Amino acid sequence: MSEFVTLEEIRAAQQRITGVAVRTPLYRVERARLRMAKIEEPEFDIYIKAESEQPIGSFKLRGAYNMVSHLSPAALKRGVITYSSGNHAQGVAYAARALGAKAVIVMPNNAPEVKKAATRALGAEIVEVGAASSERKLKAEELEEKFGYSMIPPYDHPHIIAGQATCGLEIVEQLPGVDLVLSPVSGGGLLSGIATAVKLASPGTQVWGAEPALAADAKESFETKTLVEWPATKTTRTIGDGLRTQSLGALNFEHVLRYVDGIVAITEEEIFAAMRVMLAVTKLIPEPSGAVTLAAALYHAHELPKVKKVAVVLSGGNLEPALKERLVAEMAAH
Repeated sequence: MSEFVTLEEIRAAQQRITGVAVRTPLYRVERARLRMAKIEEPEFDIYIKAESEQPIGSFKLRGAYNMVSHLSPAALKRGVITYSSGNHAQGVAYAARALGAKAVIVMPNNAPEVKKAATRALGAEIVEVGAASSERKLKAEELEEKFGYSMIPPYDHPHIIAGQATCGLEIVEQLPGVDLVLSPVSGGGLLSGIATAVKLASPGTQVWGAEPALAADAKESFETKTLVEWPATKTTRTIGDGLRTQSLGALNFEHVLRYVDGIVAITEEEIFAAMRVMLAVTKLIPEPSGAVTLAAALYHAHELPKVKKVAVVLSGGNLEPALKERLVAEMAAH
């Protein structure tokens, strides 16, 4: 059994990332705006944790900077490498630039152009491979060995978990008495971190994950208590490009089993509906992966515990401009 991340490590990560990652706001969804938009009101109050307001537009900066800042000067000089569909890529590129290190990112060829462009703009070198998350991991490991880079894994590492956990710590500090926190889940870095922080700092609060039904390997793993892997041909079907990972990380899975209360699976239609709701009733821009939590709150309340205060994590706002235009047009047509 591996070592579990402690509250002390999470608080240390919180200090380490201060001034680089933002302490993002928690916005209450106004019921009057839901009524005006003719959206059925839930029985609980919803608060959105806007990780879209990080400098890179997603939560990934927390874990990436926490881990890169642990490296020795010699390791920083050799450079860092990772594998990512987009948001972790930007997190590592931003952290490496801030600490004066070269960054190499292995990305799938189907990653959104907006995420590739943003990664290049941060000074990173991109190596493209096929769509499978397993393929980009193998390529990154090959380059790590060849050039002596330091690997900054997307989720399966204590420093990454502790960094992402700072998001959960902020939520319980910002919303005392929060009953339920909903986090997206893919490789499990964010969900395992948030759940660990929330349960250690506010044991009475429930933590649930949300993921696309088309990539529901985490839900299956959680419910069977066995770590399963789905083929890329299945997980790549979802519009949630940040949630296409084929399995939870091993360390993340241990934290999820210990601290998470449940996981709900969201349909593609519900993801789009939640994005339209967020665009209609808030000033926030959601990418598909970040909208699964609002979808869980709005359309899966029957699966969730009966509560009064719900915090949903909007994990990222790096939305393809064309998709945003389409959603806005659909809203205008209704």
